[in-house]
Amino acid sequence: MSWNKIRMMKKYALFFDIDGTLVSFKTHQIPPSTIFALTQAKANGHKVFIATGRPPLIITNLGAIAHLVDGYVTINGALCYIGGQVVRCKDIAPEEARLLVEDAREKNYGVIVVGEHDVAVADPQGEVDKIFREDLAVENLDQIKPMDAVLRQRILQITAFFTADYERSVMQRIPHCTSGRWHPSFTDITAKGADKGEGILAMAEHLGFDPQYTIAFGDGGNDASMIRTAGAGVAMGNAIDSLKQEADHVTSSVDEDGILAALRHYGLV
Repeated sequence: MSWNKIRMMKKYALFFDIDGTLVSFKTHQIPPSTIFALTQAKANGHKVFIATGRPPLIITNLGAIAHLVDGYVTINGALCYIGGQVVRCKDIAPEEARLLVEDAREKNYGVIVVGEHDVAVADPQGEVDKIFREDLAVENLDQIKPMDAVLRQRILQITAFFTADYERSVMQRIPHCTSGRWHPSFTDITAKGADKGEGILAMAEHLGFDPQYTIAFGDGGNDASMIRTAGAGVAMGNAIDSLKQEADHVTSSVDEDGILAALRHYGLV
């Protein structure tokens, strides 16, 4: 079915954050009600997209719905793809990436450096391992590559483990970058113009659908751009307050059937 036909039928492109939206922070699983909701939405002709801060290497928790996904906005919009086709790839200026990595070495804080093909980690305090492996149940961190090798690639994102106060001072030194914080312990830094909202627009342009017929679902600070960009923005019940204030609709939490409730609210299931 063509996208023009879908527009005429008022079918929607649905963009879902992963952590705290599709996947519970408590169970690290996709709730059964969410699997049901996405299955029904897909059967009703709507399109399902992922919009996450995670790089492809660590998108390992979507097995139950992977067959439903039409495309991926990853690394906070820096890398968008459909199957094996790259729709968008936007990197950080090399000098700003090097500045941030050097600052991490000097100040002794952890970073996850996401290259175009590989990922490297510096974890002097053990915070990356604790939060990603223990708290977020992230897999595949054993497949990371040496930092020097990754720094020779285009750098798409640097996840920096520092406070919001220090973030403000660092961002003044890297003016061509933007920051999306979705966890109190770290923030995702990408090039300006690389955010989830721009990812939605890139997918819309590539596939030829109207952004008016998109709905975005999220819970964190890095979801704000897509909440504002989508035709409708949905904040989870467990979302941060600032996101709820920007959303068109606030549903219940990920653990309280929030996705199913929101899709029913919009009449999509």
